[in-house]
Amino acid sequence: MKAVVSGYYGFGNTGDEAIALAITRELKKQGIDPVLLSNDPAESARLYGCEAVARMQPLDVGRALLRADLLLSGGGGLLQDKTSSRTLTYYLGVIRMARLLRKPVFVFNQSVGPLSEAGRRQVQRGLRGVQAVVRDRGSQELLGQLGVPARLGGDPALLLRPSAGLERDMSTVVIAPRGDVTETLAPLREVTALLRSRGRRVIALSFMPEQDDEAARSLGAAEVLSTRDPQLALDTIARSGFVIGVRLHALILAAAAEVPFAGVAYDPKVQGFCDDAGAPVFPVPPDAADLTAHAYERATPDWSAVEDMKFRAMESFAWLRQRGN
Repeated sequence: MKAVVSGYYGFGNTGDEAIALAITRELKKQGIDPVLLSNDPAESARLYGCEAVARMQPLDVGRALLRADLLLSGGGGLLQDKTSSRTLTYYLGVIRMARLLRKPVFVFNQSVGPLSEAGRRQVQRGLRGVQAVVRDRGSQELLGQLGVPARLGGDPALLLRPSAGLERDMSTVVIAPRGDVTETLAPLREVTALLRSRGRRVIALSFMPEQDDEAARSLGAAEVLSTRDPQLALDTIARSGFVIGVRLHALILAAAAEVPFAGVAYDPKVQGFCDDAGAPVFPVPPDAADLTAHAYERATPDWSAVEDMKFRAMESFAWLRQRGN
């Protein structure tokens, strides 16, 4: 069985590359050959040991779909028009192409939204009759409002594991900013200074170098790490005692590594993940003193809820294998 996987792959965003790594691994375990739609097909093929084609070349995408047995739209936050209406148009266009070719389509472990009224109508039309698995309850509720039943799954990156033999330094705090959420930077600089004054070592982790490096360097951390490698990001988090994430996948990788975390909810997908995990979550801009206290005391999520999310993520691949036959 062969599955085309549509997502934000090949752009050097560590969070989305973590999804790609997890999805390709898990699909292979289920006997499904993945074909990634990528901005950099050669690099994606090298990294994940699978076929990849150019996501913006309609003929290449169409040929891949013709040879495939099904389309997975996801994971990630694809079906939203907050960043641009073109984003939503693209991902729904891939779904439309697959349906025209009579291929089964699965919305797979996505978060859905935010959506404008026009976007809601587009998604309602585009997903009519499509089977959906979403990674948070907020997305499940939104699709339910649009008349699209959705199963609750989990982000595939929850299934990644840190490298063996790592030692955890409980005094280290990892902070993962977003360069485009500028209202968070001054509070995060204050958090960094407060934590360092209390004896904590702070690592600023840049998940998307082109966008986040300057923000990470501005925090005043003891160390700045810029990477596109999801395993390196996961291992860095696994060695720490707490994670503060504006980037969603800093939180997801913390959950995967069983490291306590707190989110800064610049987007509903961060709020949704933290709510489902029973983890502390702060608005934009966060209160620096309160966020520092949570990090210093290593406030914990509901680990049983996190385990449930991991189980649902794993179960979704077995469900897909059954439905795809």
